[in-house]
Amino acid sequence: MEDNLSKQKGLLSQKILRLKPSGIRKFFDIANEIPGVISLGVGEPDFATPHHIRGAGIRAVQSGRTSYTSNSGLYSLRKEICDYTERRTGLSYQPESEVLVTVGASEAIDIALRTITDPGDEILYIEPSFVSYLPCIVMADGIPVPVGLKAENRFRLTAEQLENAITPRSKALILSYPNNPTGAVMERDDLEELAEVLRKHDMLVISDEIYSELTYGKEHASIAGSPGMKDRTILINGFSKNFAMTGWRLGYALAHKEIMEQMTKVHQYAIMCAPTVSQYAALEAMKHGEADAARMRESYDRRRRYLYQELEHLGFPCFEPEGAFYLFPDIREFGMSSEAFAMELLEEEKVAVVPGSAFGESGEGFVRISYAYSIDALKEAVVRIERYLRRKREAFR
Repeated sequence: MEDNLSKQKGLLSQKILRLKPSGIRKFFDIANEIPGVISLGVGEPDFATPHHIRGAGIRAVQSGRTSYTSNSGLYSLRKEICDYTERRTGLSYQPESEVLVTVGASEAIDIALRTITDPGDEILYIEPSFVSYLPCIVMADGIPVPVGLKAENRFRLTAEQLENAITPRSKALILSYPNNPTGAVMERDDLEELAEVLRKHDMLVISDEIYSELTYGKEHASIAGSPGMKDRTILINGFSKNFAMTGWRLGYALAHKEIMEQMTKVHQYAIMCAPTVSQYAALEAMKHGEADAARMRESYDRRRRYLYQELEHLGFPCFEPEGAFYLFPDIREFGMSSEAFAMELLEEEKVAVVPGSAFGESGEGFVRISYAYSIDALKEAVVRIERYLRRKREAFR
């Protein structure tokens, strides 16, 4: 057999071969090979999972709670998720039939798309966006339709943009606020304007709210809370960002029972159930972890304000993010691609950021900087970025 299987007709899926690898991981792998790098690229909390949550997972192992759970997840966890969601958003869901515990929010996105998409359906998604949306749409045999957002509008989706992107084949919209990579949020009034358009065209929404707890200076708003939207929204969340539980790989989806019944069918054949030990840890997080989430949010907020002010001082154009843990500064003044800018910054000053192009064509001309790192690392990164920008600007004179 030839080494290059892709040349063998029919052995590998052409659909999968055409997908590009993650631009984030590609750049992160390069950065890992360079000693002394300050990496501001990966979107992962720098906190360890809180001690009492880790302890709950350890106790689950020690007591032998390592068997399968139901496909939907532990009932006690599903009930806590519903209670938590009602406390935080005012939305009421039934733990018996309207919640599914998944392997991270990423699985929830994937199975939501596979559940609702028939070949040829158009799935709209905002761009710049999390890197998984487009590939998951393609793998579900849908047609990805990016809706490019603008920095001058603080990367918010407007009702006019949405209306202009919809065709008779449009099935659903993927909405993700607070947003990765931009840090943008949507106000409740903005969401209600979108909801009016979505109801008019009888569309569904997959609302990725994984950063919901990382909203600064205001309450998080979910489109599922807009009039007439709860039953047409698949609300996705998880434990990775809110509770610093990335490696536990646990998320969840909330939706009308008829949607959830079909999502659970996909989940049971593909996954069986989410990791049992992780579910017991998540149960502890739901019951007793809100103070931890608040403490981490306050720390991120301090870093957010520090880094935003420093970039402003450097004359590095960037709107002030109101959610997640990213800034998305504008590099267009330098007349180079975002990938070239990021590579040059890495090579010359050993600071790793992510090219905006990794998040779609609308991200070109920007870079993503994560502030989920220690304040000391951020301070040193600012010193290095300042040196780099000074040299670039002197070269333009």
